[in-house]
Amino acid sequence: MTEYGRGPGSEPWHPEDPLYGDQGWGGQAAAASHAPYGGQSQQQYPQAQQDAYQQYGTQDPYQQAHDPYQQYDAGWDTGQQTAAMPYGADQAGGYGVHPAGYGSPQEADYYGTAEAYPPPQPPGRRPPEPEPATDWDNEAAQEETHPFFTGDDGPGGDDGDDAEPRGGGGRDRRGKGKKKSRNGLACLVVAAVLVGGLGGVGYFGYQFWQSHFGAAEDYAGDGTGSVQVEIPRGAGGYEIGNILKDAGVVKSVDAFVAAQEENPKGNTIQDGVYLLKKEMSAARAVELMLSPASRNNLIIAEGRRNVQVYADIDKRLELKPGTTQEIAEKEADNLGLPDWARNHPDVKDPLEGFLFPASYPVAKGAKPEAVLKKMVARANQEYEKAGLEAKAEGLGLKNPWELLTLASLVQVEGKTHDDFRKMSEVIYNRLKPTNTETNQLLQFDSAFNYLKGQSKIDISEDEINSNQDPYNTYTQKGLTPGPISNPGNEALAAALNPTDDGWLYFVSTDGMKKTEFAKTFAEHQRLVDKFNDSRGN
Repeated sequence: MTEYGRGPGSEPWHPEDPLYGDQGWGGQAAAASHAPYGGQSQQQYPQAQQDAYQQYGTQDPYQQAHDPYQQYDAGWDTGQQTAAMPYGADQAGGYGVHPAGYGSPQEADYYGTAEAYPPPQPPGRRPPEPEPATDWDNEAAQEETHPFFTGDDGPGGDDGDDAEPRGGGGRDRRGKGKKKSRNGLACLVVAAVLVGGLGGVGYFGYQFWQSHFGAAEDYAGDGTGSVQVEIPRGAGGYEIGNILKDAGVVKSVDAFVAAQEENPKGNTIQDGVYLLKKEMSAARAVELMLSPASRNNLIIAEGRRNVQVYADIDKRLELKPGTTQEIAEKEADNLGLPDWARNHPDVKDPLEGFLFPASYPVAKGAKPEAVLKKMVARANQEYEKAGLEAKAEGLGLKNPWELLTLASLVQVEGKTHDDFRKMSEVIYNRLKPTNTETNQLLQFDSAFNYLKGQSKIDISEDEINSNQDPYNTYTQKGLTPGPISNPGNEALAAALNPTDDGWLYFVSTDGMKKTEFAKTFAEHQRLVDKFNDSRGN
């Protein structure tokens, strides 16, 4: 790397160097401005420089003292110091040979001012100096005196020149006006951003205050008109609030959530269809949703037969009687039945046992197949949870279909929930090949009533014994071809966990609510007599 002030063909310094003649540093400038060199006149510089060479090698002490770029070049020494001379005859336009017109009256005098220390280099001699690192800091420290804030145009007026340029030389003065303009524009931009930021902060601050401390928007009173809304299963406060707001019932979700939290029973709101009013207070909406009167769900009771459920759906949807049953017969395979519930012989209704007892939201205008799909889906969920498919074989049954059928019989024959486990044991005991009391005949009136579509207590023996339908358990051994009702969870649990007391017989001794159990035929006869007495027979 070639140092500043040298060229590849540099020669030793010559006393006749024009820099030291009458047109250069001699005369008016050198004597007054270069006293640091021991007070010597320009005629003594050669000897002083020769002494400096002996002390510093090829370094020019004058250059070292006054060249601000020397500190950067020191780190890039190429090891050729003894071969290069700082003030030789520089053919590239250095100090040895000056460009045309240098020092002429037409050219500005670079060395005739107080700012000549360090002496600036002629144009083209050095690359532009880097911007002082402290410029921005100085401006920040003097921010309060900036013309932008004081309104003063400064000593330079509108021409953009400052009285005291930083760094010296015309370059900084030429650039000051632009820098001032940039600073002013920057301040305007900052001010605009601050104003916008304050507006944004104010808006979000208001939102924060409203959401945390302000009262949520709410209607007043009981509302007007009526509207039907459907709340899905498992919906929480915010989801319910959104549904009500979209339906025009409440004014804001937050108001509903707050009212729900304030009501001691607010967290007990169930899924379903509700008849509410529009523009009602959130507190009043919560009260109505907790009242059974406003709940418009279709409720399927435990043990209800499919034909009864179909009629309920028709009535709820205001359809012609028989519409839902017809759709069920045609679309049974497309409503979500599991594989183990398909293709069983002699089954009267493949959906029997799969319209699970529960509360279903059935809004006006719904399609019957959509309602049926919800019920079948709920049954699949409950049966999977109970483990019908996994536990059937362990109970001596062929498949989960038989287990579901057994549960449906338990549901119908048991008068109370306390009867279910005993009733379950009766069925299992009668199905055993070792049963010599009934010889695998269940002998359930409920099964005969199912095939007849009736609910009778008094059935003659001739009627029963003459009927050979697969659902007649008086003449056909084993379980019915399929479920005869839609069992609930308690009947399912009883089918999975029967008692182990030896129960084989049972009689509804009052014909309605009370069921008594027996282990032997003799005990059974005494119960039959008791029943006859209650009937006046």
